Amino acid sequence: MDRSASQLPELGQDPGREYRLGIMGGTFDPIHYGHLVTAEQAREALALDLVLFMPAGSPAFKQDREVTSPEDRYAMTVLATAANPSFYASRFEIDRLGVTYTVDTLKALRSAYPENVHLYFITGADAIIDIVTWHDAAEIASLATLIAATRPGYDIRQAQARIAASGIDFDVRYIQIPALAISSTNIRDRVRLGKSVRYLTSESVMGYINKNRLYHM
Repeated sequence: MDRSASQLPELGQDPGREYRLGIMGGTFDPIHYGHLVTAEQAREALALDLVLFMPAGSPAFKQDREVTSPEDRYAMTVLATAANPSFYASRFEIDRLGVTYTVDTLKALRSAYPENVHLYFITGADAIIDIVTWHDAAEIASLATLIAATRPGYDIRQAQARIAASGIDFDVRYIQIPALAISSTNIRDRVRLGKSVRYLTSESVMGYINKNRLYHM
């Protein structure tokens, strides 16, 4: 097992039962209540045993923009998830070299865990629309069930039609998340403007942002 795999929690010890591992990937710049509510509702709706929060090291879709350091983003993720025993913040992606692709992460997780651990990849419904264009999309479909988080009133028919037209056998479960109006971009902008981000992210993450002067002018 390589160093990144050693950063994963144990799961699948009982060969007589099936385990469900949720994977919450993202930049988490910063992590906020929308991420946490999504993970908790996905955990409850799909009976997940654990949700693994995996801050991206060098995210493929953000190579053209500035991203806060992996160590800061990981530290904020640890702080935000510490109170929930079903959440686990992992260094798995930030300790890997090179650009972060979802398929590579899923393949590594599949190799790290026994077959009785089923993978559930949690993402937003907006991302699901584009999932067919992701790197090795067909292999992603073979490795994990997808959980698509939507806002109340969100029309999922466009995503469903595009996935159906792709011919790729994706297994997608849709769940509604009221708190999805919160965004990391908005939080960064509010910090730069000196506005409050209270109740958008946890007090511990707010403290870390202020102490380390993240996102300030």
